[in-house]
Amino acid sequence: MNDFTLNAEVRSDLGKGASRRLRRLASLVPAVVYGGDKAPESISMLAKEVAKLLENEAAYSHIIELNVGGTKQNVVIKALQRHPAKGHVMHADFVRVVAGQKLTAIVPVHFINEEAPVKKGGEISHVTSEIEVSCLPKDLPEFIEVDLADAEIGSIIHLSDLKAPKGVEFVALAHGDDKAVANVHAPRVAPEAAEGAAE
Repeated sequence: MNDFTLNAEVRSDLGKGASRRLRRLASLVPAVVYGGDKAPESISMLAKEVAKLLENEAAYSHIIELNVGGTKQNVVIKALQRHPAKGHVMHADFVRVVAGQKLTAIVPVHFINEEAPVKKGGEISHVTSEIEVSCLPKDLPEFIEVDLADAEIGSIIHLSDLKAPKGVEFVALAHGDDKAVANVHAPRVAPEAAEGAAE
């Protein structure tokens, strides 16, 4: 059905100690699958398979075919816990995808036309690199585009300034939280120039 597949096994050995053993001895990533009308399932996957899947940014916002001991189900990544220093995935949460039932997923942000405000002398700060969206599985976007062509120096781009794809809702906005996505600020003045101005 799609290019994103992961093989997993059911894990019965639960708890923090068991998870640590999985990671250390078998190079496995513990995970949990929930949602839909089935009970949550504890699973484990090969760390190298997870790493390979996540090399493709689109995997974060695509439906993944999860093969758990021969039983296939469609899921999306809900959350990843990474090692603070090494960055590898230590635990994953997946949500089952049910056709006709809305899901929430984390989708990457792509900034375009960044050179426009820079030409005007502005500096761009990306406040976020991903946005949580709610939509039907068929409407799940690969990424959300943020166009900075008309951004002025001193402006802040909020979620409400973005055009959500058809059928897609920004979760934070739905909860009344109009988060900042990026801002364009004037270059920081050198200390000497600031002192001269003060005198």
